[in-house]
Amino acid sequence: MEIKSCLRIMTRARGMLLLIVTMTWLVAGGDAGDTKKEDRLFNLEKLEMFVEDLPHIPTLHGFHSVNGLLKPKSLHIGMFFKKWKFHRDLPATPVFAYGTSKRTATVPGPTIEAVYGVDTYVTWRNHLPSTHILPWDPTISPAIPKHGGVPTVVHLHGGIHEPTSDGNADSWFTAGFKETGSKWTKKSTHYVNKQHPGNMWYHDHAAGLTRVNLLAGLLGAYILRHSSVESPLRLPTGREFDRPLVIFDRSFRRDGSIYMNATGNNPSIHPQWQPEYFGDAIIVNGKAWPRLTVRRRKYRFRIINASNARFFRFFFSNGLDFTVIGSDSAYLSKPERTKSVLLAPSEIIDVVVDFSKSKSETAILANNAPYPYPSGDPVTEENSKVMKFIIKNKSEVDTSTIPKKLIEYPPAHVSTSSRTRYIAMFEYVSSADEPTHLYINGLPYNAPITETPKIGTSEVWEVINLTEDNHPLHIHLGLFKVLEQTALVKTEEFTDCMTKRNDAVKCNINKYAIGNKTAVTAHERGWKNVFKMMPGHVTKILVRFSYIHSNESYAFDATQEPGYVYHCHILDHEDNMMMRPFAMVK
Repeated sequence: MEIKSCLRIMTRARGMLLLIVTMTWLVAGGDAGDTKKEDRLFNLEKLEMFVEDLPHIPTLHGFHSVNGLLKPKSLHIGMFFKKWKFHRDLPATPVFAYGTSKRTATVPGPTIEAVYGVDTYVTWRNHLPSTHILPWDPTISPAIPKHGGVPTVVHLHGGIHEPTSDGNADSWFTAGFKETGSKWTKKSTHYVNKQHPGNMWYHDHAAGLTRVNLLAGLLGAYILRHSSVESPLRLPTGREFDRPLVIFDRSFRRDGSIYMNATGNNPSIHPQWQPEYFGDAIIVNGKAWPRLTVRRRKYRFRIINASNARFFRFFFSNGLDFTVIGSDSAYLSKPERTKSVLLAPSEIIDVVVDFSKSKSETAILANNAPYPYPSGDPVTEENSKVMKFIIKNKSEVDTSTIPKKLIEYPPAHVSTSSRTRYIAMFEYVSSADEPTHLYINGLPYNAPITETPKIGTSEVWEVINLTEDNHPLHIHLGLFKVLEQTALVKTEEFTDCMTKRNDAVKCNINKYAIGNKTAVTAHERGWKNVFKMMPGHVTKILVRFSYIHSNESYAFDATQEPGYVYHCHILDHEDNMMMRPFAMVK
């Protein structure tokens, strides 16, 4: 009865095409019958933690070396359907994986290493099957090809590059480029690599399918190096001592396949969409709860939270410190030491850990962030553990350092901003008080553009979070500094006005944004491309639309179609309209 009801609603809302695709996902990826969730899930208590070594992610160089000179390089990276072993005692899992061939494809995908000033070209090739391996919801305006196939498009998160290479949600394509989205332009992406050095990651960005495509495995790290700037810092380096840690959560069925609930929280509105996905197995570099044997010296870890919705608050069980040297894609001006780091989905933290300071022979990298964050359930035995470090007894000489100063970028001054914008986050609920969709500034993704920043300028954005969730806001192209976080007073009164008028000025924002201020954490005061917008707060940020290391204009035409976007990086929110386009102007 429930399936028939969903189909009737689909037919009324979207027509016969969606009736067909709804049947497809209910058969291919949905849950059959009334089987209880606990009967379908793999019992994670059967998986012993810390029994497999942390994998080394394969590396692809985005450059050629010719007679000692570095030259541009073209890469061909495919997306393949294959099986992957997340744990020795878990059956192999069907996944979508990036790689140069099906045999070498991995989850996460290969780490692309690029060099400042040397162009990297990537042709992303879709070799995926005609149907998805996970359930997806046709009512949230996803990319839907007419002739089958899985739509994909790749976004380099943190990259500063031309709009046609940004991975716009409507620039999707299916296998063999047989079908393409309305904003697709070309087969090869061009990463100019003329921004500051740091950490990025690439992932799928197809409209309405980002959450399921990433959940299936389409993600990987990207590092931009600049030797003349970074070498003098003498940080830990080399394959053994400088490692990406790509971390995400998953749940599995008894047959090893990825578990995703196929029934929505409002099935009469959205038959499959749920506001957040959480898994209880914590995966690091493609393995569940791995271990790493380390020497008593300093290591550098570039940690990426690649989860759909889970926040992590990382800490070491034995009290070791993190020395934070970078946040998202940029170095800090100086190192910041802390006992814990809170990382939202898509955020990156670049840290040095000195294992010579450990008083024990083991250390667990642990997590205690509630889910959903900040007021959800407490962590469990499974999702509170991330990985284990086994620390050798023998001390050794360590020539790497943690310098007192890192990289100082030109200052950001509010006085130089060209204007102030108000960015309001809304959540809408059903009569049963269950979320149905989320908007930014009261508008869906496909509404006309309302933000048109000028190249070379800075703007103040006051982000007003009127929801109960913490939303990690990600801005494509631009970087920003967080200036202050101020609690709203009389929140219900202000929210009522905003719901009716959708105008922060007419609703007298200055009358309500007068509550307690929360200091910006020291290691989050540098340049960022994602930040955690606290519920019931106004977060003021200064966004720069130029290179931060030089204040110069971009090395490409940023005014081209299809432009850029900004959005919540909880993927289930992003896919259900919590994303807006913007267009750069000269």
